[in-house]
Amino acid sequence: MLIGSHVSMKAPNFVLGSVQEALSYGANALMIYTGAPQNTRRQELDKLKIEQAQELMKEHHIPLEQMIVHAPYIINLANTVKPETYELAVEFLQKEIVRVRATGAKYVVLHPGSHVKAGENVGLDQIVKGLDTALEHNDDVYIALETMAGKGSELGYTFEQLKYIIDHCKHAKMLRVCMDTCHMHDAGYDVANFDALLDHFDEVVGLDRLVCIHLNDTKNERGAKKDRHANLGHGKLGFQTLCEIANNPRVEHVVKILETPWIDGKAPYKEEIDMLQTKTLGV
Repeated sequence: MLIGSHVSMKAPNFVLGSVQEALSYGANALMIYTGAPQNTRRQELDKLKIEQAQELMKEHHIPLEQMIVHAPYIINLANTVKPETYELAVEFLQKEIVRVRATGAKYVVLHPGSHVKAGENVGLDQIVKGLDTALEHNDDVYIALETMAGKGSELGYTFEQLKYIIDHCKHAKMLRVCMDTCHMHDAGYDVANFDALLDHFDEVVGLDRLVCIHLNDTKNERGAKKDRHANLGHGKLGFQTLCEIANNPRVEHVVKILETPWIDGKAPYKEEIDMLQTKTLGV
């Protein structure tokens, strides 16, 4: 099972510390932000201890493809209402691609964006425009569009919307998809019937584009469009469903990342990974 979680990246060890944290959870994959997801402040690349991190990953037989980067939330490629917000999003995504390349990672997960009441079609076309610009002169870092819950004016909450973006982007070969189990459930998909969901995704988008699954339970009823994560087995999806997804042979090559809430100020990832692996082993 390719399983990991979101891990921190902070001074003094930065990416090296991220890998060390992932290993402490018994993980063989990890997801990082290259800086705080709410702002554009970033450390210089030569301070991030990238080479040491890569050596540690190699020592533990973790390929660089199993380190996923998540783009900051402030990137909104769908915004047509405030040109300065859109321009910042494109410029910062371009810089993120450079940083991701420097870490050695291959995939950066991106929330497609919110149309801020301009309309879904307008927002989708703006996302395409932004990706066309941001992906120019890039042939080695893939953007993985995340399936969203559909809260507010979020886009990307249907497979058809993701297909539209991919089909209209000049650089479609550099686009992939990251599923989020909480988001899909909250958007109205029957995540518990995962094989049927995969069939539908394959028909609309193509399973070959799926590179990451955010494995999260949800506090909401199906179709609520609220996006509130829950710990494994403590939400509406339940542990059995999530364990079956983690072990589904059709996605065994896909990295699974936990983004579940901390409990009493502590990360639950070691225990949740243990739960999934123990179930896998039939213990």
